[in-house]
Amino acid sequence: TVVDFREVQTEESDSPAPSSASRFRRWLFPGLIVMVLLILIIVMGSTSNCQTFQQLQYAVENNTNQLNSVSEALKQLSVINSLSKSIAAIKCSLEHVINNSSTTGGCCPVGWTVFESNCYFFSSDSRSWNESRDWCEAQQAHLLILHNDKEWDFVTRRSMPRFYWIGLSDWRTGSWEWVNQTPYTMEPRRWKPGQPDNWTGLGHGDEDCAHLYDDGLLNDVHCSTKMQFICQKPTHCSGHHEDVEREQHSSETCSAPLSSFLLNDNLTEG
Repeated sequence: TVVDFREVQTEESDSPAPSSASRFRRWLFPGLIVMVLLILIIVMGSTSNCQTFQQLQYAVENNTNQLNSVSEALKQLSVINSLSKSIAAIKCSLEHVINNSSTTGGCCPVGWTVFESNCYFFSSDSRSWNESRDWCEAQQAHLLILHNDKEWDFVTRRSMPRFYWIGLSDWRTGSWEWVNQTPYTMEPRRWKPGQPDNWTGLGHGDEDCAHLYDDGLLNDVHCSTKMQFICQKPTHCSGHHEDVEREQHSSETCSAPLSSFLLNDNLTEG
């Protein structure tokens, strides 16, 4: 068959070109679909953001409520602690009134031993020196500080034949000092022979903390060593050794009648 290409070319050239309207209709539907999808994505994103914001707002409100609860609990704990101290002081005052005593020995918490104007706690569990210090401080006390021969004799009689941490170390400055940072005057007679030697044979660090040996003498050892410890604090009816005025006031309170004590306590609280 012979095809006349000129006729075919003529027919093709004579067919009408697609109009712009038909091209618009061709892309209209896909464009609408894309637009709808974009709108859906935007709406869903906005909804998700709104939900996230609401969740964050709820979390903030919940945390605020928890903080308020903790704050209220701390206030109640402070009140309970204050009441406990008041009860202990009243107990001390009653004992002095009943015994008709004018001494200033004072009273100590349960499990503590009174000697002169201080309370002493001889622990049964073992801790490092730092842990022992922190435990004592949590009891409003401090690791043992020995001021005179009478205290040394009292403590060593109670401590033997065990090992106990006391509040003496040289880790902070390289010089021996008490836990309240007052300097310690070296007394060789209080130490084991050849001590303190700052031995490093146990590994990292020096022997920077002192303890009572089983014979009542001092020895230096690594502060991380676990052993029993001795805490010390003033009695309820006495002040610190360093604060004479406070001690005089405490003595008056301790020997005063109960009614006077309660009146003073109410005035103080007011």
